[in-house]
Amino acid sequence: MLGSLSQLMSTSSTSHVQEQEVPRPQTAFQLLVTCADLISQSDYSAAKRLLSILLSDSSPYGDSVERLVYQFVRALSLRLNRHGIPTSTAPVPSVFSVNKIVSTCPPCGANNKMLNSHDSDQETLRSCYLSLNQITPFIRFSHLTANQAILEAIQGGQQTIHIIDFDIMHGVQWPPLMQALADRSSNTLHPPPMLRITGTGHDLNILHRTGDRLLKFAQSLGLRFQFHPLLLLNNDLTSLALHLPSAITILPDEALAVNCVLYLHRFLKDDSRELLLFLHKIKALNPMVVTIAEREANHNQPLFLQRFLEALDHYKALFDSLEATLPPNSRERLAVEQIWFGREIMDIVAAEGEGRRERHQKFETWEMMLKSVGFNKVPLSPFALAQAKLLLRLHYPSEGYRLQILRNSFFLGWQNHSLFSISSWH
Repeated sequence: MLGSLSQLMSTSSTSHVQEQEVPRPQTAFQLLVTCADLISQSDYSAAKRLLSILLSDSSPYGDSVERLVYQFVRALSLRLNRHGIPTSTAPVPSVFSVNKIVSTCPPCGANNKMLNSHDSDQETLRSCYLSLNQITPFIRFSHLTANQAILEAIQGGQQTIHIIDFDIMHGVQWPPLMQALADRSSNTLHPPPMLRITGTGHDLNILHRTGDRLLKFAQSLGLRFQFHPLLLLNNDLTSLALHLPSAITILPDEALAVNCVLYLHRFLKDDSRELLLFLHKIKALNPMVVTIAEREANHNQPLFLQRFLEALDHYKALFDSLEATLPPNSRERLAVEQIWFGREIMDIVAAEGEGRRERHQKFETWEMMLKSVGFNKVPLSPFALAQAKLLLRLHYPSEGYRLQILRNSFFLGWQNHSLFSISSWH
């Protein structure tokens, strides 16, 4: 943890602004917190002076501390701009240009997925998401564990398995599950079940391309497969919650699984009515299993300063993990930090009210909500634990990653800081 606000601010004062000292790493965090505190008190002129110091001594190309400070300085600058206080850092666009990042980055090796030219924000985000999936274990860990929970809940004998995947994105979760279904049937006299996936998303072209890729992979395994795209226009989650039963076709006698990997937090607002409505609708579908993965962070604090401290603590651990596991001049890491995590930091720090989308809650809150609508937790199995450990050992062989089991759920983090949780429910 970064420590309490009083601890951080005890050695940081406005004298730093007057003396124009070059901040040491810990002092940089202290100055960031002091700046956020000044903004929370509407002392914008003092905050602007602090930001100018921090900007001159941070860089998106330095060590993990400098890169993290740089992202938070950009976010605080944007918040000041929205208060009508122009700073020396212009507001950043919703999506950074990968080409601009690459052109200003020190030379790197040729094995680089982020060098491709992208014509649209969506394509940029797609490429960045795939890199995030490769260079960090968090998404793979969530997908692998969720898949195992689904396989164990649906042991066999069903003619049809139906998975509702909320925000399927590029479908990278499902080929391993398809392979597992095909392998399981090869050891029996029964043919593999029909697999139906209903995938939600905000871009119909991406949904169709995802469905086509999954269909081709299923055909290569001899697996009967159907894909049903469900388009959500304008991120209309309220409409989805209200019309969920009629929007999704569920056939008689099919085994239903619902997958919510890094999804439920999108329903979080200043109250939980929309989220509870959505969970009630999911429960009414009577699924055999519901898999849930979320950030282990509290970024839904209504008070700006508390939210800022939570975000600084969370992203420090993320940036430290990238620093320890990737080469110093990794362009994939640079793009993931600036595009993916940079967008999140911008939203958490600079946005307010209905405009703030990146809202996360810790596991205790999810557990309480799920139990309140009638869900019961399904303990994750020893085999799921062994798989997760093998994933970390083979693909991310750093001693810094930690896997914990608490309250029959898995928590993956860096050092002693939990960053993601996954659980299974029915």
